[in-house]
Amino acid sequence: MKVMSGLDARFLYSETPTGHMHTMKVVVVDVSGRRFPLEEVGIPSLIEERLQRMPMLRRRVIPMPRGLGNPVVVDDPDFDIARHLRFVTAPEPGGQHELDRMIAAIAGVALPRDRPLWELTVVDGLAGGHVAFVMKLHHAIADGVASVAMLDNAFVVDESEAVAEPFSPEPLPSRRRLLRASMRSGARAARTAPRAVSRTVTGLRHARAVKRSLTARVPGPFAGPRAPFNVSLTTDRTFAGLEVPLEDLLAAKKAAGASLNETFLGLCGGALHRYMQRLGRLPRSSLIASVPMATRTDRHRLSGNHVDNLYLPLRNDVLDPRRRIESIRESSIAARQVREEFGSDLFEWRSGLVPAAFHGVIPRLWGSTHLADRVRPPLNLIASCVRGPRDRLELEGGVVTSLFSSGPILEGIGLNVTAWSYAGTMFISVLGCSASLPDPWALTRDMAEELDSWSSWV
Repeated sequence: MKVMSGLDARFLYSETPTGHMHTMKVVVVDVSGRRFPLEEVGIPSLIEERLQRMPMLRRRVIPMPRGLGNPVVVDDPDFDIARHLRFVTAPEPGGQHELDRMIAAIAGVALPRDRPLWELTVVDGLAGGHVAFVMKLHHAIADGVASVAMLDNAFVVDESEAVAEPFSPEPLPSRRRLLRASMRSGARAARTAPRAVSRTVTGLRHARAVKRSLTARVPGPFAGPRAPFNVSLTTDRTFAGLEVPLEDLLAAKKAAGASLNETFLGLCGGALHRYMQRLGRLPRSSLIASVPMATRTDRHRLSGNHVDNLYLPLRNDVLDPRRRIESIRESSIAARQVREEFGSDLFEWRSGLVPAAFHGVIPRLWGSTHLADRVRPPLNLIASCVRGPRDRLELEGGVVTSLFSSGPILEGIGLNVTAWSYAGTMFISVLGCSASLPDPWALTRDMAEELDSWSSWV
């Protein structure tokens, strides 16, 4: 039995009826090279063989009585893989649009809490005989770095290089045992609280001094304008996937003297300018994105969240793409300098000091009152760029051709744009709901057109 970290608990308890806190991972496999078809009856055993390499998928989250502390995680004594698997067939012609609609439908349903927090839907009937594995995984289980590590670990061929953990189920913990764990966890939080307060105050003082010395813009919460996707969420989800050559982004990265993440944000800024201009809702100022930032990148971390985030302008108000990326880079450097004054782990540390039951108070209030339709949003969107596997992955004679990933959307922040690189291609996902992003393919078309326009200066 292990007590969840405060940050993991925050992702768990921040879920609302309309704000699901799961992530989506979509692996498309070309199975045409297999000697025998991938049969539905054989898939459970195929997945179960790899569960030792993905130990969190057999662990259940048990809340503390009355929310008195962070939940605990235990090997589920009632684990049954059949409760986590679904099999569906895509409608004809089985292209990207049909798969996108199926991913959206899967994303619109919250994960049940009476079992480990994941679900895998196998989608056949795709064009070219491809099969998609659509994984729904709660954010409380893993961040982007841990998700990549799990994927790499599941597919590694050499057993000696794989990380495996034995499955040791026990009876679910008693109320008394949970309360004892809660008391120990609370005592640790109480001991560290004064230091966290001291670090926060010192960090604020130093950050203000750094900000005064900077010329680049470092936005904070509620600094962005209202945008079409800053609305109260509906329960459904919309999704679209886009593949772009990684070399095109790398060429723009080199030309602008920026990082790949900053170049990706520049692409988002240009695409969103096109999208909002067509809707007749183009704001005068720059959108502000929450950009997740890993604080621990160890290769074999297979679970948990170790993330912070930066608030960065997308400079959709700058038409020249090179200048847009350069401006984003200036803000990114400045924001990181400010963040360093707090320390990379302070956000995670402070999450551990908040009583578990309080993590969901503001999200539930925000959602139930529909305040997002009336007030300025704390942020405009979430944008994330993750380095995925570099080499082609194989699954029982099949080759992985596509790898999409998406994080959640939040009340008032109804757009998530996530990019995963894989084997020379950048796979970009956009996720919204019918209120915030009714036509997700319009935005991916704008992304493709924006990238095509960069050929004149790259």
